[in-house]
Amino acid sequence: MDMRKNLKEEYLRQSIMTASPAELTVMLFNGCIKDLRLAEVAMEEPADLLKVNEYLIKAQKILSELMGSLDLSYELSGQLLPIYSYLLREIRHMNVKKECSKMPEILKILSSQRDTWEQVAKFGPVGEDWRTANER
Repeated sequence: MDMRKNLKEEYLRQSIMTASPAELTVMLFNGCIKDLRLAEVAMEEPADLLKVNEYLIKAQKILSELMGSLDLSYELSGQLLPIYSYLLREIRHMNVKKECSKMPEILKILSSQRDTWEQVAKFGPVGEDWRTANER
């Protein structure tokens, strides 16, 4: 079991080390979505409030990382910041109230953002000409 865990950790480390910035962003969104879904499951009867808190805090940390990575010299970053702020605020609210009524909306927004970044990742490194990116 220990060897499988080590192999899994090494695979994850290599995936992160070789990923493009867009692929890393996709990984962050996937992690956030996963943690929110796990929080939702932990909220079911009988609720495991410690697990709910753990998963929601992980999602909050990921969103904080996404917010911190924005380069506000780009117009797009200025448009993403209020979206990320809204998501972070709602996840914090869910954690304080232990109430997940906004979860479907939050997951929909996160999934849409993730899907967009997946498309960005398909076109290769930033700055690559999109007209030739698919010719590889």
